[in-house]
Amino acid sequence: MIAGVDEAGRGPWAGPVVAAAVILDGPVPAGLDDSKKLSAARRQALFAALRASRCRIGVGLASVVEIDRLNILQATYLAMTRAVAGLDVEPALVLVDGNRLPKWRWPARAIVGGDGSEPAIAAASIIAKVTRDAIMADLDLQHPGYGWATNQGYGTAAHAAALKRLGVTVHHRRSFAPIRALCEESSG
Repeated sequence: MIAGVDEAGRGPWAGPVVAAAVILDGPVPAGLDDSKKLSAARRQALFAALRASRCRIGVGLASVVEIDRLNILQATYLAMTRAVAGLDVEPALVLVDGNRLPKWRWPARAIVGGDGSEPAIAAASIIAKVTRDAIMADLDLQHPGYGWATNQGYGTAAHAAALKRLGVTVHHRRSFAPIRALCEESSG
């Protein structure tokens, strides 16, 4: 029972950070790879295949409030911990994409580039990315004008222009420098 863990959404200006933990069980869908290397359509197809398989999947989020309170790294660890805790079995080992590990109760190993080399991490990367993209598309419907359905909350020129035009929402990360600067401008 080896779980792969990855996250999506560390860098955006808005929205939660999402982590997934996946234990592959049975036939593995063909074409698993780092979610960033896949088209949106391929990610969606693999997401559906993973959900329909016997894989065990846990998803964890850390909110914007938690990101601002803890910092993005600690919030990412919190989301990862929630993802692993959400599995229906205890993993014997957790493989985490990256070079650092959360402090938690499970034996774990960090693997740089793991989302491209370990199938369970690649699966987790797909689950986390598709889940977060869906959250941002929903938030885009609630807060039109920021382009979150297409930029996923990242600091694009269109997002920056929308912030100046529409202001900061509750879904923006105030601890991130560009958002903090806008908040200081509007209060000062």
